[in-house]
Formats: sequence, structure tokens, C-alpha cells
Amino acid sequence: MQKQFGAKISKKEKDNFKESPQWNGEKFVNSEPTSMAISLRKLPEILYKQFFEKKDREPGQFLPIIPFDKKLFEENKDTVSYIWYGHSVVLLRVNAMNILIDPMFGSNAAPIAPFPIKRFSEDTLKLIDNLPDIDLILISHDHYDHLDYDSIQKLKTKTKQFYVALGVKRHLEKWGINPERIIEFDWWQNQNFNSMSITFTPTRHFSGRGLTDRAKSLWGGWVIKTEGANIWFSGDSGYGPHFAAIGKRLGPFDFAFMECGQYNENWSQIHMFPEESVQAAIDARVNNMIPVHWGGFALAQHSWTDPVIRFVKQAEEKNCSFHLPKLGEIQTIANQNHFHWWEDYSLS
Repeated sequence: MQKQFGAKISKKEKDNFKESPQWNGEKFVNSEPTSMAISLRKLPEILYKQFFEKKDREPGQFLPIIPFDKKLFEENKDTVSYIWYGHSVVLLRVNAMNILIDPMFGSNAAPIAPFPIKRFSEDTLKLIDNLPDIDLILISHDHYDHLDYDSIQKLKTKTKQFYVALGVKRHLEKWGINPERIIEFDWWQNQNFNSMSITFTPTRHFSGRGLTDRAKSLWGGWVIKTEGANIWFSGDSGYGPHFAAIGKRLGPFDFAFMECGQYNENWSQIHMFPEESVQAAIDARVNNMIPVHWGGFALAQHSWTDPVIRFVKQAEEKNCSFHLPKLGEIQTIANQNHFHWWEDYSLS
């Protein structure tokens, strides 16, 4: 279990972080005041609901994932293809390159907790065995539902390069990845990768894998821009003016993967409600939006389908274009899938 925590921040890292506008000398901070405090009076109730009240928060059966089809995924060289594996795991095919975002394929989103938070699909770590070689992994932040030790162990021998949020490199190094294969990013930093422009974008969130490392690494989203497409992965975030700033500076976007799920009034400044997710996409000038951060784990008290139901309702009211991919389904921008596939699976 100890390896799950990753590495502790070093004095050298702290000295290097002084160059970041987001580092206040002790920790990374958001660009606007953000409360992450939960009332101690409410905490026992929240924990009880999280671990013991499962009704409607999980599907009544495991959600199937469509098996990976390498030939189909790689056959169209002129169009961006993508696969969503539930929660925030996205595999992209861009410029004949395979890019994997927040590859949490593990079965448990709380590996250090006394009670597991189980995935809605089974045997997901085995999915990695059938994936193609990965040219680039992007990691938005170090929370357990986005950065998973077991997944990284299976991916590290088939992945060429890692781009990660500032401060996340130390975890990967401890887990056996050559530091020369890892590049860290501060907000708005940019790197060219095989004719693609990769930019790390701001979010309103936090980080940490233990009791003593909260906000000791950065958090954010990713923009992938090519000659033919502009793609954005929003990352975990509360709503704020940074979305309009991203759209003004880097948009418009052909499509975007929008955080939508695991919200609660007690942490509304670090996770958006579905209506805010749609508005954030509008602010950032997104042409086609895809809700993610749902369909994988129950990390909040809402039903497992509430995020997508509310997202679709709001997107339709705002006349926004959106995609609703099945788990494991190969999609392109042109597909425009609106099938409500989750209705085939009962609540718990």
C-alpha cells in the first residue's frame, strides 16, 4: 500500500517551485479564493453516505466496456478518434499518435481507505493489455481517481513519454519511470510533440495523495492542437473565469472532454454541477462537448446517472452540440452520438 502514496516533496522541488506563480512558498494555490473545507459537523454523515449508502449511486450490474479494436481505431488517419473508458480515462488517436489521458484503469478509487470505492466495470486493468503502444500520457493531477499506481505499472513499458502537472513527476520516478521520459508543466506552459502543440491549462481544484501533501503538486487540464483539430480536456475544476480565459487564449475547440460528476454542495468550488459544466464549455468556446468524470466511480452522493441526465438537459436547452459515447466505443467528431445508453442499466 505504501507505494500507492507516491513520493514526498523534496526541498529541491520546493526551491524549483518558487518560479511558479501558483506556488505561495508552502503550497500551490488557485487563481481565485477557493474553499475546500468541509464542516467537521457534516463529515461523519458524508463519510457514512459515501461508504454505506450505495442505493442509486452505482449501477445494478457491471457496465460493459466495448473491446478495443486496434485496426478500427487506427484506420482513419485524417480524423481524430477517441475512446472514453469511464470516469476521466480518454484514449485519443491524433496525427497517427496514441495519447492517453488520466489513465486510471484500477478497480478502486480509494486504495488507501478502509473501504473500497469500486469501479462500475470489472477487470478494467486487463484493458491495458490490449491497448496499442502509447506515444504520450497526460496526467492532470495526482488524485487517486486520476493517477493510479497499478495502471502506471502496466503502462510504463508501453509508453514513450509522460507530460504531467508540476510536482507529479516525483510519483512517477518513485514508481520506476525514467525521469528523462517525464516533462512537468505549469499553467499555460506549452510543448511541441510530433507536430502537435500541448498546453497545460488552469483549473480550480487541489491535489494530494496523503495527509501531508495537499496542494504540493499542481492541477489542470490539457489542450492538444494540430493543424486539423483543437481538443481540450477540462480537468477537474470548480466553475470560474479561467474557462473564458482558456477559450480566449486557446479556443475555439472542435471538441472538449468536460468534467461532469462527483459534485456536491459541500465541495461546489472544486467540482462543477452539470449545468456549470455546460456553461464552462460555452465560456471556453467549445463546439462539441463530451461529459466525463462520471460512469466510473461513486465519489459523491448523487445517482450515477444524474450527471449525464442533467448535462444533456442543459446542453439541449442551450442548443449545444454534444457526444454521449458508450464505454470503450470508438468515436469521432462527426459521429454525434446521442444514444442514452445508460438507460439500459438499472440503478442499484
